[in-house]
Amino acid sequence: MSLPSPRQRRVIRTAALYPEDLFLARHGETEWNTQGRRQGQLDSPLTAKGHSDTQRLITTLGPVGIDAVFTSPLGRAIATATPVAKELDLPVHVIEGLAELDHGTFAGLTNSEVETLHPGELTRRNQHKFDWQYPGGESYRSAEGRASRSLEQIAKTGTHRPFVVAHEMIGRMLAKCLTSMTAQEALEWRLPHGAVVRFEAGSQSFVE
Repeated sequence: MSLPSPRQRRVIRTAALYPEDLFLARHGETEWNTQGRRQGQLDSPLTAKGHSDTQRLITTLGPVGIDAVFTSPLGRAIATATPVAKELDLPVHVIEGLAELDHGTFAGLTNSEVETLHPGELTRRNQHKFDWQYPGGESYRSAEGRASRSLEQIAKTGTHRPFVVAHEMIGRMLAKCLTSMTAQEALEWRLPHGAVVRFEAGSQSFVE
């Protein structure tokens, strides 16, 4: 009998620590999203489309049987999670570790503004994206640890089918923890506004 690969062993090892059936969404679109501004752990209000994204989540999740709602502490995530939880008649649980990557001095800036203030830094980031750290902020590698701890915290509540509202970048690290993704695969992973991804037994699929 062949032995499991290292990636398979990682999924088997973490299966008991993380929720076995988790639904993940990104917050609704914000004003800064439309302006191309990096938010990080700063915030901006949801747009009209962002509120429509939230209604789409309600429609998608209605028949699923969600038994708990968890969210990032950032305002745009709470503004997305709260109407969903209200519709499902569930409380909202805030998990600090679900906050977006800390963008440090890049927060609030567009790429052109970053290039003006930090010449060449975006190129250096693209060359070593997983380990590159935002000045005064985090790297993907450092954020992976708190993503893992957040999943463990959620699992310890005893929930069987949680819904989690987070952000695209920390969402990549949540997805990496819940699957056998490599770091490069996680960096290429996308989570559009208004979409729901289901993670079950190490696999993932969009919920229609």
